[in-house]
Amino acid sequence: MQPLRLRYQTIEFGKIDIHVRTLRDNQQFLDDDGVAEALGISSATWPLFGIVWASGQVLANVMLDYPFEGKRILEVGCGIALASLLLNHRLADITATDYHPEAGGFLAANVLLNNGRAIPFKRTGWADEISDLGLFDVIIGSDVLYEREHIELLAAFINQHANPNCEVILVDPGRGNHAKFSKKMVTLGFSHSQSKPLTDTFLDKPFPGQVLRYMRY
Repeated sequence: MQPLRLRYQTIEFGKIDIHVRTLRDNQQFLDDDGVAEALGISSATWPLFGIVWASGQVLANVMLDYPFEGKRILEVGCGIALASLLLNHRLADITATDYHPEAGGFLAANVLLNNGRAIPFKRTGWADEISDLGLFDVIIGSDVLYEREHIELLAAFINQHANPNCEVILVDPGRGNHAKFSKKMVTLGFSHSQSKPLTDTFLDKPFPGQVLRYMRY
């Protein structure tokens, strides 16, 4: 088995620099102990957590000037957790979760690269039983609606961890599942709106997706 090839890069958000250690590309794979396989993560999907995707960059830019004072924030399906790293730099109360067994280690390494405070992380799946994460005022995520069967699971997970008054912000690249997800969120008491990102000039090409917002008061 070839060792993982890593990439170190700096992503600029105005005057803020966020340094990240990522996988070099989506051809990387390392699961010697079979941990990911036992969780149902195939060799083809194993590396997807460890790359900075366009949706993650859009979400981080949404969080660049997000008013977080007094709010507890959760990032679901965080992957490389770019938005969490940015919010941590801004000294927000941020917690991150992902199903991938390597996500927590990469997050810890990237926190050190940015000389930040430790970000609470929990490896959990949306179908797992009730966790000890608690409740949050804001829940964020990027490209988390990539499978149709995730609609019910993600909505239930969000509802489990959402305060009665809660805002949910998801960035979807246009996979075609957000309409059904939005209908499910409405049944849980959330209002729904969507819009294009205010800017996507930081990307190599125009972003095809939407920023989805759900509010419950």
